[in-house]
Amino acid sequence: MSIHKFPQDFKWGVATASYQIEGAYNEDGRGMSIWDTFAHTPGKVKNGDNGNIACDSYHRVEEDVQLLKDLGVKVYRFSVSWPRVLPQGTGEVNRAGLDYYHRLVDALLANGIEPFCTLYHWDLPQALQDQGGWGSRVSIDAFAEYAELMFNEFKGKIKHWITFNEPWCMAFLSNYLGVHAPGNKDLQLAIDVSHHLLVAHGKAVRKFRELGIPGEIGIAPNTAWAVPYRNTQEDIDACLRINGWSGDWYLDPIYFGEYPKFMLEWYEKIGYKPPVVEGDMEIIHQPIDFIGINYYTSSMNRYNSDEAGGMLSSEEVSLGVPKTDIGWEIYAEGLYQLLRYTADKYGNPSLYITENGACYNDGLELDGRIHDQRRIDYLGMHLIQASRAIEDGINLKGYMEWSLMDNFEWAEGYGMRFGLVHVDYDTLVRTKKDSYYWYKGVISRNWFVL
Repeated sequence: MSIHKFPQDFKWGVATASYQIEGAYNEDGRGMSIWDTFAHTPGKVKNGDNGNIACDSYHRVEEDVQLLKDLGVKVYRFSVSWPRVLPQGTGEVNRAGLDYYHRLVDALLANGIEPFCTLYHWDLPQALQDQGGWGSRVSIDAFAEYAELMFNEFKGKIKHWITFNEPWCMAFLSNYLGVHAPGNKDLQLAIDVSHHLLVAHGKAVRKFRELGIPGEIGIAPNTAWAVPYRNTQEDIDACLRINGWSGDWYLDPIYFGEYPKFMLEWYEKIGYKPPVVEGDMEIIHQPIDFIGINYYTSSMNRYNSDEAGGMLSSEEVSLGVPKTDIGWEIYAEGLYQLLRYTADKYGNPSLYITENGACYNDGLELDGRIHDQRRIDYLGMHLIQASRAIEDGINLKGYMEWSLMDNFEWAEGYGMRFGLVHVDYDTLVRTKKDSYYWYKGVISRNWFVL
């Protein structure tokens, strides 16, 4: 057994997202989002589930902040529902929506918890989707307007900002694979979206600096991590494409002002390219203060030009390791490898693990508790890798477990549970799981033994 210690100023936290927990989808002036539309479309979400009520966190701010306080977290990462504050995406502001976030932020600050705010976690106003969504440059300026509103409204109260959560999901999972809202299956559209959101990110960061907002701003890509099946150049390149698709494609333009050459060449080889216009790359190339790392799993990949290899000619091969209940293989060392790669490539920037967690669908037992030992084991394995990264000189400043509570898990509906707190979706009663108490102990001591 070994002791794994963390720096005294390490930021321990948990994360959630607006559409997954808030509910109140049509209350107090909130506009419709693409996820309302998508989830209300038969066949798009398992069991016909939707976020109409979710965890009802909109009406339970005090209760949920108390869960955070009891847990002892230093930061809480949440996202803002864009259509709750700007129902049409631009123009008229919905004061009731802003007031909700003020109540949340004020409650966090009163309890000594730092707000870590994500501006966009996938719930685009439907009014903007009707104008072409992220496939149109209209959404770029709309996002910049929305970001400026939030910066001015919460200046001095929120000091940690994330522009976009998991841009790969926004672009490719949603517009090429069609799994998430708005459900398109168009590769060129997905590439267009990936570029437009980067320009929007750059405009928001530039506005943040112009306004002199105190604090820091960054982005949180879901950087995939694939390791080669064989030590061949074909397999190595196949893994580079998987990793580049979700990571380098977004971070290289921010840090270096250009897309990664190997990805540009691959897209052009199959007949596609991003819709860059003059000035775009300069806008994207704004200094950021940190990178958020969302990590759950890794894959082993080999080159395959057949259908199994897909658009990137990269086929996943099972590692033969245990999986979480959502079917994701567990490979904790991949977290260290990803942190090492990111630190080496981008000059050892400040990093936060903005999401890491496991789906285990354990329920209430006869003693009234949820004994989710598998989640505890998963978190322990990954925190070892986080500690290892820090000891190896990687500038890792915080860890945010996903998620505070069970919630609407996008296309999976309510069938997959990631929370430290169990939610009964019929009664909305919250029950702390064993993992909640374990994580509370880690936070209070700032170390753990495994």
